[in-house]
Amino acid sequence: MNNKNPIQKMTIAAALSAIGILIPMFAPKFILEPASYTLASHVPIFIAMFLSPYIAISVALISALGFLLAGIFPIAVVLRALSHIVFVVIGSFMLKKNPKILSTGKGTVMFSFLMAIIHAVSEVTVVTLFYWGNHMSSVYYDKGYLFSVLLLVGVGTVIHSMIDFSIAYAIWKPIQKVVHFPVSVSRR
Repeated sequence: MNNKNPIQKMTIAAALSAIGILIPMFAPKFILEPASYTLASHVPIFIAMFLSPYIAISVALISALGFLLAGIFPIAVVLRALSHIVFVVIGSFMLKKNPKILSTGKGTVMFSFLMAIIHAVSEVTVVTLFYWGNHMSSVYYDKGYLFSVLLLVGVGTVIHSMIDFSIAYAIWKPIQKVVHFPVSVSRR
């Protein structure tokens, strides 16, 4: 069984990475000028976080590559995707250290919210650097920093992150009962 674990982990990481690359290319995008949100773009990353820190880090980095390869996103959006590495590292190691975090409804919501806050701070930081460097589209400047960056990117990311976490958790929950592989998160 131990011989299968590295291959099994690599296969799961590859499948989640492939999904992470495809989502930015084909998933619906919600645009609230000047911000945009790609439906389910964080789902493979969250599922990877449930498995292991190393799978999660790999999937996050490769998913960011998907935003670059899509060829339709400005560099600020690609770097927002790359900033996911921050919440992924923190969250996946938290899950590994305390695998029972998601064993209660309250723990699940609190973890999701904490990841969403870290996620939003990371993305707001990226957009702020571009904003103050005058490298954003004029729509950002027309609507101002407070609305464009803090509200749309910051609060919007919190909402988007929690929605995608809920989707990932809804997918993860039944799968973990059927498919047994080494995970960071305890089964209920």
